[in-house]
Amino acid sequence: MQKGMHTDTERCVRAVQSKDARFDGWFFTAVVTTGIYCRPSCPVVPPKPKNMRFFPSAAACQQAGFRACKRCRPDTSPGSPEWNQRADLVARAMRLVADGVVDREGVPGLAARLGYSTRQIERQLLAELGAGPLALARAQRAQAARLLIETTPLPMADIAFAAGFASIRTFNDTVREVFALSPTDLRTRAPRRAPGGTPGGATGALTLRLPFRAPLNPDNLFGHLAATAVPGVEEWRDGAYRRTLRLPYGHGIVSLTPQPDHIACRLTLGDLRDLTVAISRCRRMLDLDADPVAIDDQLRTDPMLAPLVDKAPGRRVPRTVDEAEFAVRAVLGQQVSTAAARTHAARLVTAHGERVDDPEGGLTHLFPAPAALASVDPESLAMPRTRRTTFTTLVRQLAGDEVRLGPDSHWPETRARLLSLPGFGPWTVDVIAMRALGDPDAFLPTDLGIRRAAQELGLPSTPAALTARAAAWRPWRAYAVQYLWATDSHPINFLPV
Repeated sequence: MQKGMHTDTERCVRAVQSKDARFDGWFFTAVVTTGIYCRPSCPVVPPKPKNMRFFPSAAACQQAGFRACKRCRPDTSPGSPEWNQRADLVARAMRLVADGVVDREGVPGLAARLGYSTRQIERQLLAELGAGPLALARAQRAQAARLLIETTPLPMADIAFAAGFASIRTFNDTVREVFALSPTDLRTRAPRRAPGGTPGGATGALTLRLPFRAPLNPDNLFGHLAATAVPGVEEWRDGAYRRTLRLPYGHGIVSLTPQPDHIACRLTLGDLRDLTVAISRCRRMLDLDADPVAIDDQLRTDPMLAPLVDKAPGRRVPRTVDEAEFAVRAVLGQQVSTAAARTHAARLVTAHGERVDDPEGGLTHLFPAPAALASVDPESLAMPRTRRTTFTTLVRQLAGDEVRLGPDSHWPETRARLLSLPGFGPWTVDVIAMRALGDPDAFLPTDLGIRRAAQELGLPSTPAALTARAAAWRPWRAYAVQYLWATDSHPINFLPV
């Protein structure tokens, strides 16, 4: 799939006429005769091509004066795969917008994180997305407001505050403009409302659906998360992966259950302002904005990989909700078993994590923040001295912001920085690049499981030869890793029973 698909009018028209859901989120269709915008798979009769206009984002549609279709609800379509498969300025900016940075820090804060002027950021976003950072954040606030209106009994004033609006008037005007309905009408039209929410700010559980592009194979995705779960922070319970979340305004607990056409998400938040950030991080952890058809088509071009893809298409890369946490856990897992890595992490959690209350299960702590881990006595760590040095160096640099891991990370620069630290070799850096930074082309040619799978399949098994063969899999080598790992009987490849 190429950048700027909305500029390919003929291709967009074909997608709309065939109601192809694979393109939901890639572009949006505005209909000039009705003044509404839709996702490509909208079930209504497609308009005449001469009446279609194509936009790269919902925000751009709203900027142009179009309102969201009440039938296909384009604001709830999966996000564009572009922003999680690229490391350029626009992609990094979009990841930060999704993480709520504009709402918390404004456009100057967004620009400061990226190292550009506000004018440069606005110009580049406008050129590629048809909307600047404020409009993109506004569209995100509107979506959050709709979700709270339809799924909670919260008063409208509390919803306006939680969704990030500066005033009730702005909230009302935005909802009317985007959805052509008042907030009260939106609530009245909602088919049902899950209980949850109190005027004081803390909430009961919010229940929502996380959409994705089909196919999605949940085995390695949830199997990996469950098999490596750190006690107290994560658990597999009643068919759901559950974990605690450290969020900008407080903490949360999420329960994620794979369903045939969506991921069922149950969120409990200490502060409703964290709603959009929590959703964004969960989507990122489960790699829900990926384009599996494009990825699998590329990997199938290798006759040795094609049978693996055909057997179980739609594998995702299990990622993380906290990049710093994952980097720490990657170090704890160096040259030890999965069970030993979980034990090391659980000890740190018990000793240094912040306690939380989980009435619905067995979660007890947030994973310790880098600042808390930076004060750990190295002698208390049950690991070899060289790994202690690796651990203490990493957490101190994370705490001091000398190593920055997050949605704004510049992948090549971050890789180079990590490689300069003691004890960080290519395997550790590539695991962090794949699962924390989200680089879809990260590759692990030295991994024992990958080399064993390659040998069984008749692929080259030495790192150099396998890397040369894998050039044909680019830019999706991280997904090839998931298919190669799936040849093993390790628990990470199967949904827990």
